[in-house]
This record gives sequence, structure tokens and C-alpha cells, in this order.
Amino acid sequence: MAHDTYVSPLATRNAGREMLFLFSAQHKFSLWRRLWLELARGQRELALQRISAEAIEQMSANVNRIDFDRADEWEKRLRHDVMAHVHTFEEAAPAAKGIIHLGATSQYVVDNADLMVMRDAMKLLAQRLANAIDTLGTFASKWKNEPTLGYTHFQPAQLTTVGKRATLWAQDLVLDLEELEYRIQTLKFRGVKGTTGTQASFLSLFDGDHAKVEELDRRVTAACGFAEAFPVTGQTYPRKVDAQIVSALAGIAASVHRFANDIRLLAGLKQLEERFEPEQVGSSAMAYKRNPMLSERATGLARFIITLSLNPLQTAAEQWFERTLDDSSNKRLSIPEAFLATDGALRLVNQITAGLVVYPKTIAAAVSAELPFMASEEILMAGVRAGGDRQELHELLRRHSQAAAEQVKLHGKPNDLIARISQDPHFARIRLADVLEPSRYIGRSAEQVDHFLTTVIQPIRARYAGQLGKDEGVEI
Repeated sequence: MAHDTYVSPLATRNAGREMLFLFSAQHKFSLWRRLWLELARGQRELALQRISAEAIEQMSANVNRIDFDRADEWEKRLRHDVMAHVHTFEEAAPAAKGIIHLGATSQYVVDNADLMVMRDAMKLLAQRLANAIDTLGTFASKWKNEPTLGYTHFQPAQLTTVGKRATLWAQDLVLDLEELEYRIQTLKFRGVKGTTGTQASFLSLFDGDHAKVEELDRRVTAACGFAEAFPVTGQTYPRKVDAQIVSALAGIAASVHRFANDIRLLAGLKQLEERFEPEQVGSSAMAYKRNPMLSERATGLARFIITLSLNPLQTAAEQWFERTLDDSSNKRLSIPEAFLATDGALRLVNQITAGLVVYPKTIAAAVSAELPFMASEEILMAGVRAGGDRQELHELLRRHSQAAAEQVKLHGKPNDLIARISQDPHFARIRLADVLEPSRYIGRSAEQVDHFLTTVIQPIRARYAGQLGKDEGVEI
């Protein structure tokens, strides 16, 4: 890496090797060559006599052998990246000179290659999501019976469990995975459509044979791994496709942001935190700090992804007739960066979930501080069952609760509501220890976790069985 030239942190600090390769120049231009090869192969198979077997052999042998310096020389002369690579490929496969790119427009290679990259990039992100869901499922199962304070409006609310809360994070990611899988399954190829989408050049090559033009489109589409191509296009595939895909990535980002924010808040409450490495430094000044830096980093990337989602929408809205070129410079930034940032965010999520540390005693202390208030209705019911007057007991509980809250808020003292109730003769017949057992207040949390694991997570584990447990976290 050159230290006197800017390099994107998405490449150096966040995205993984697999995602970086998918958006690399090597992969992109190899796909261009593969597309030229499949076009020529299809044309030859459909009796276009000009294309020789030797041309196909030479093209096939040089799909990945790209002379980038020579391509740069051609582009400086021609000011056209596609034609620069046409000439570079011809020099590597001289038997194919004059037939490479036959009948095609630039967007035949550019757009179709982009669709292939996005398809494979979405598959990689689906794997990352499945790994995060799997890890959260294991965490949820382990902690499904651990009572913890629920929070609404970030104020103490009815108890839940540590594991049940984790299923909420997992469920968001499940929705994202379902959306991403849908995008993968329904993604169409641009195919072999010609300059403005009419296939006129190919119709001319095949002497007006419409069936051969349609068959060429089908063959190239299948050879590139797609079930179908768009039935109609302009010069490009519909730019709404980019908007839909990046919107799906923004949905992942929203889930990541929500999860990471919860981890940050819980770390502040000292109930749960990221794994802290032995030599990790939390602050250059405050030596005691244990900042949730992975979660903070994930929220920052998530915000970036969400803002990127506007670009493809605006590009789709701005298209004129069969095509306008103002999409290109924006697309070269917004699409790769959205994928690289999402890859980085999910790698962070997987690193966080694999190392979550729970502090049961801190959690129990927080529960104990609030449970007396939450148990007041149960105490009221127990008092009535013991023969008390409901309205009278309600008023007494109200007064005791207000007095206990005053001790906590004004004087910084522990919650003494239970002590006050135990000294009140109106509640003498109630077994307060039974009423204050936290597990009485977690409802069906554990059962819900089990049901979620069985009906939602297990099918995902089955679909991605060979891809789980392989995700690496970020290195720096």
C-alpha cells in the first residue's frame, strides 16, 4: 500500500478479502472477457461462420491474463475503457481480432458484469447474515432464562430475558436475509440486447433470423448463471435494480445500527459488553475505559450505507429515454462502497456477537432495584387473595411507592419499597419472597426463544450449513 496516496478505509479496515476481490479490477475485466467469450461462443454455435474455433480457444485461454499496463496505454489514446480492453484482449487472442464485441454495445459487458458482481456480492452478504443469525441464536439459547430489565423509552419496563432480547436482534437480520435472498433469486440478466435494447445489430448479423437472436440471448444468459434476462431494456438494465439492491443493504444497515446501539447502551449500564482484548486500549487518556468501539464503528458504517441508498434512487429517477451517461460516475462509487461498507458492518456484527460478555450479577442488581415497583400489582393481588380490600391496598401501595421513589431520586438511597410493605400490617399475610422471584415476571420469554430457534433459525442453519462458522472479524 502506498503511504503517500489516499486509500479508502473500506478496503483497508472494513471489507473482507472476498468482497474486495469481487469489486477488483482483475475480477471486473475478467468478467468482461468472459462475456465476450460467451458471446462469441454463442454466435459460433448459431452458425456465425466468421468466428473460428481457434478464436474461441485463444479467448478462453486469456480470460484472466490481463495486461493492465497495456490496457491503460490504450485508454489514454482512445479515452474509452471498453474499447481499450477490446484491443488489449485482441492482442492476447489474435485469432479473435475483429470478432470480439461483435454486435455488442459497451453496456453488454459493463452492465452484465455489474449484475454478476452484485449477485455474487449479495450471496456473500447472505452468508455473513446467516453467520450472525446463527451466533445470536446460540447466545439466545444460552441466556434464555436470565431475567433482565426490559426498557421502553429507555426507561425500566417489564422484565424480559437476555436471550429473548437477542432474538429481537436476530429477527431483524432474518428479515434482511429474506429480502436479500429474494433479490438474489429474482435478479435478471441484461443479456444480449444491442445499443438501445432493440437487438438490431444481432438481427443483422443473423440475416433477420429472430429465433437465432433470441437463442443467443438465452445461451449467454444461461452461461453466465442467470435463469432469465430482462425481456426488454434500453441501453442499460433498469437502474431501479440498483436502487432495490442498495435499499436492501440499507435495511441491513438499519438492523446493524439498532443492534450496535443496544450493545453500546448495555455496555454503559455494565450489563453486557464486547470482548475486550488483553492489550486493547480504551482511551489514550483514561486508562480505565472499555469503550464499545466495534459497535461504535458498526453504527458509523451503517449511517454511511443508509445515506448511500439515496444515490441509486436519484440515478434511476434521472435516466432519460434509453440511457444517459450521468449514472456511470455515481454508480462506480455508490454501488461498490455500499457493498464494501455492508460487508464491513456485518463482519463487525459477527465479531461482536462471537465475543459478547454478559454480567449476570450487574443485571440482577438492576432487576432488584426496579422489581419492587414492577411487583406492586402482584403484591396487590396477593393482598386481596389474603382477604384485604383492593382499593385500600392500592392506596397504601401508591403511598409507599412514592415514598420509596423519593428515597431513590432525592437521596440516592436504595429502593426500600419492600421494607416499607413488610412493615405494614395490612400486608402481613403475604409471602413477599415468593412475589419477588424475577422468573415470575418473564412471561414466555424462554418458550419464545425455543420456538424462534426451531421455526426460524434452524431452517437458516440448514440452508447455510456449509457456510457457518467461517466468518472472520476485522483485523484493525
